[in-house]
Amino acid sequence: MNRYEFQLHIPTEKYVDYYRGRIRQVIVRSTGGQTVQFPASLLLKFVAPDGIHGAFVLTSDENNKIVALERAAGAR
Repeated sequence: MNRYEFQLHIPTEKYVDYYRGRIRQVIVRSTGGQTVQFPASLLLKFVAPDGIHGAFVLTSDENNKIVALERAAGAR
């Protein structure tokens, strides 16, 4: 399993582009320095009135298939 930790700060007005499908992929730099890309649809469950903010962990299998996207322990 691969584990990527990263921070996200996407204000509501910016997330609208993801929600409407104008932007379909999110690209982030993990705390380990790797560039990670995943479908924006995975973020839907984390949208709050002020957007999406906090620390997250993306887990993928040996073939880089996404297993889970979760808030990091202790994150908002």
